[in-house]
Amino acid sequence: MGTDIVFIHAPTVYDFRKKPIFYGPVSDVVPSSPVFEMYPIGFMTMSSHLEAAGFKTRIVNLAVMMLQDKKVDIERVIQKLDAKVYAIDLHWMPHCHGSIEIAKLVKKYHPEGIVEFGGFSSSYFYEDLIQRPYIDMVMRGDSTELPHVKLMQVLQDGGSLEDVPNLTWKDANGKVHVNEVTNIPDDLDWCMFDYGTMIKCTLRNRDIKGALPWLGWDKLPLTSVFTVRGCSYNCAECGGSHAANKRILCRNKPAFRSPEKLVEDMATIQSYLDTPIFVIGDPRQGGPDYVERLASEARRQGIKNHVAFEIFQPGNEKFFQTLQHGFGEYSMEFSPDSHDEIVRFAMGKGYDNASIEKTLTSSFPNGCVRFDVFYMTGLPEQTPESAIDSARAARSLWNAVGRDDKLYIYNAPFAPFVDPGSRAFEEPERWGYKFFARTLEEHRMLLENPSWKHVLSYETKWMTRDDIAEISYDAALELAKIELECGRTTQDAYDTRVERTEIARGLLHRIDDILLIKDEAERTQKLWDIKDEGERMMASTVCNKKDLDWDAGSIWSNGPRVVTGLIKSSWPFNRGKRRNQQSS
Repeated sequence: MGTDIVFIHAPTVYDFRKKPIFYGPVSDVVPSSPVFEMYPIGFMTMSSHLEAAGFKTRIVNLAVMMLQDKKVDIERVIQKLDAKVYAIDLHWMPHCHGSIEIAKLVKKYHPEGIVEFGGFSSSYFYEDLIQRPYIDMVMRGDSTELPHVKLMQVLQDGGSLEDVPNLTWKDANGKVHVNEVTNIPDDLDWCMFDYGTMIKCTLRNRDIKGALPWLGWDKLPLTSVFTVRGCSYNCAECGGSHAANKRILCRNKPAFRSPEKLVEDMATIQSYLDTPIFVIGDPRQGGPDYVERLASEARRQGIKNHVAFEIFQPGNEKFFQTLQHGFGEYSMEFSPDSHDEIVRFAMGKGYDNASIEKTLTSSFPNGCVRFDVFYMTGLPEQTPESAIDSARAARSLWNAVGRDDKLYIYNAPFAPFVDPGSRAFEEPERWGYKFFARTLEEHRMLLENPSWKHVLSYETKWMTRDDIAEISYDAALELAKIELECGRTTQDAYDTRVERTEIARGLLHRIDDILLIKDEAERTQKLWDIKDEGERMMASTVCNKKDLDWDAGSIWSNGPRVVTGLIKSSWPFNRGKRRNQQSS
């Protein structure tokens, strides 16, 4: 057997190449495409622990393979895989169609293989998933590295699956067993975080394309490190909030990676790649001295790669000065979601507009070279006028900072789903939501729709599905106009933006008209007639997706550094260090 466990990432919909789907702006503000081909970072950490324990792993990103080659035979790819366990992520809900369809194919070609699901959404819907005949196991929780090592040891050496924490499984008679979620670590310093493991596995498996985190990563790579699992905040719409973590993952408090270990992770990345590093989680959640320790250690270890941070609350001058001391120049991301304080307060974000503006004016003089701000449409208490006003509010933010300060402002729909487990999902009346999908199967069926508007799982007291779609395009046009008036874009770029947005809106209306056709064959043919046009509009429909790119060299230009990093990681001292970390 070539591989002990293969981690498989599916596209949003399988097979999207054979379906007439217009995705719209659902992924305009994330690195991946509407196929959501970016696999969870847990693939890498689980692989690191399993490899250190002597198991061979492989990552296969089917979604990227399908985007790269429209003719690739995915059934043939799956048939050629050879593993004991086929681990498929269902982390966020947009993958609930593709992941299940891929599971069916894996079981078809590998009936004796073990098909396992994991991730946030798998943990929420584990009772549904385990009843499906093509799924053998569901691993719950947010820290399943060590449970996976235990699982593979039991499968290899014998023992009882009852001893594997967090595991839901079927015995030989088909009886379901639910092991308690007991592996809930209080900190994250034990976790092995090594891009080198991913590089080595990729070289061993001779599959660079299949292991890419998302389409285009090889040309503009972005790496990540995480400060935390869990969250201190309780935003109503977030499936990663404190309430959601407690409900889905049995986590009562966040677990943090120490600043010293976080910088060690950055130094490891730096040894392999000269590429930006994104820090997941607001570092201030870790306590009053976390940022100071992080900056001091980064300065001591000489972190030169560009580092980008996300914050969940406004920042003050001292915070930005501390980051500048440790990292020199850095980037920042912040998601107030709405300019409207009524909307923001309803979601659990209790800060005012003055503090947002102060955050921006404090950041740029203190080392920040790029700041991204994100607004959304489809929120509690948000009227159509309020949503448009969020776009208009960009003028005051751009006017507050210098003309040359790289402030990027984005406005996109809250799509496609409200996260199961979030407070808004669990108490829809309280936040004014009406849902078109509650179960896993209902969400799956929504993804079969040809238009992103009809995929939306919700509408609100203040906006219907139609309103959310129309206002998303209106807000995009308003934001583009203000961007031009503030001197933040060129006339040509503005004209292109307006043209693409109006083409996308027109496609949406044409699909609405087609869906009224009663004859199924005629309806289907007309949808296919506009598929190519829809595919051309897969990205940058309400904003310029290229604005999300950081300056970075390709992985090919990093070749000499990768080789040097691999040699250093193979030194006896480093091998012993990893073994000690695994045993702890």
